[in-house]
Amino acid sequence: MNNSEQTGGEAPDPRKESLIKYPSAFPIKVMGARVDGFVAALTHIALQFDPAFDAATVELRESKGGKYLGVTLTITATSRDQLDELYRTLSSHPMVKVVL
Repeated sequence: MNNSEQTGGEAPDPRKESLIKYPSAFPIKVMGARVDGFVAALTHIALQFDPAFDAATVELRESKGGKYLGVTLTITATSRDQLDELYRTLSSHPMVKVVL
């Protein structure tokens, strides 16, 4: 008898289980071209998902040639759904090249 037969339903999908304990401080790295307004746009998005987000905690790192900027945003993660939607929103922003 497999696990789903024992519980009378479907087995939980391990891809949906989270290893993160909520709430927790969660760093997100975002990369894009080093242009005016990039950090402000990312800060605005972070505040939409974490109203207590502190812009003073933003970490910046320029690429070796100075063309790109890596930005680390540390938000308070409250759920997997929140993080998934935040990643989708950041990834779809026209100034963003990569979200890690």
